[in-house]
Amino acid sequence: MSRFSVVKLSRSTVLWGLLTLICMVLIFCFSLDNAEISARKSGEVTESIVKVVVDDYSELPEKKQMSLLDKAHHIVRKTAHFVIYTMLGFFASCTVGKRRLFGKGSLAALIFCFLYACSDELHQYFVPGRSCMFTDVLIDTSGAMLGIIVSVVCMNVFGLIRKRKNRG
Repeated sequence: MSRFSVVKLSRSTVLWGLLTLICMVLIFCFSLDNAEISARKSGEVTESIVKVVVDDYSELPEKKQMSLLDKAHHIVRKTAHFVIYTMLGFFASCTVGKRRLFGKGSLAALIFCFLYACSDELHQYFVPGRSCMFTDVLIDTSGAMLGIIVSVVCMNVFGLIRKRKNRG
């Protein structure tokens, strides 16, 4: 018998693992953008959102429009951090599989996301015009925590539905 054992992974583990990897690559690609490109991309998203949210945006004086965009831009950028890491936390958590919220698997998924957020910020330090901010790591980790919570709730709800379906 061989000293090496083969780990069998379920299809769902492989799928969630691939989604986790895709999300990580997406985050990495966003972090490759220098400050000018990153600001332009987020500025376009910010302007689109403000135009939808503020009814009379196009009638406002240009100075007022710029003021609104400046205020919204920071919020949009930080929300983007939170959302993409919520996705990463959800996918990483689903890769771990069904478990309790306050178990080792959830902690492992959270630590994984925290370490990835740290490496992402360190990566940005070396990109022209970008910076390494621990507050972004905290925002990212908070998003990941939400993703983990949502995934555990979803897995438990689907587990209960499946159990009831099998009974009846």
